[in-house]
Amino acid sequence: MKDIDNIHPGVAIIIFDKNKKVLLQKRADVELWGIPSGHVEIGESVMEAAIREVKEETGLSICITRLIGIYSDPKSQVFEYPNGTTTHFITTYFEGEVIEGEINCSSDETLELCYFGIEALPENILPMHPQWLKDALCQQDRAFIR
Repeated sequence: MKDIDNIHPGVAIIIFDKNKKVLLQKRADVELWGIPSGHVEIGESVMEAAIREVKEETGLSICITRLIGIYSDPKSQVFEYPNGTTTHFITTYFEGEVIEGEINCSSDETLELCYFGIEALPENILPMHPQWLKDALCQQDRAFIR
C-alpha cells in the first residue's frame, strides 16, 4: 500500500429523482463522475456535512432520509490526488431527498451535474461508486459496513 499522508472523515450522498435516476457530479479535482461527496469540517456532524456538501456542490437543499453505510476499506477508500497527496477516507454514506432548489454548477468543485438512469451510468465514474449505487438500491434495513 502507498504511504498515506492523512485520514479524513467524509460523507457521500445519493439523490434520486422521481424517476429513480441518480444525480452524479463530474468532479473538478479528478474529472470523474461520482455521487456528491466531501469532507466533514471541524465542529459539524456527518449529517450537517452531508447537507452542506450537497448545497455547495449542487445548489440543492436536502434532508437525509437514511444511512446506507460506512466505508473505510483502504482498498477502495485511499485516494491519490493530482497534487500527490494520498488520503484515506472514512465515508458515511447517506440517501438524501431534495426539498428545495434546482441543480447548478456554480461550485469550483463541480464541472457538470446530471441525473443518470441506473442502466446508463457514465463510463468515467469513480471506481467505488458503482458498488455504492448497488448498496443504495439494495434497500436493506441495516447499514453496510465496508
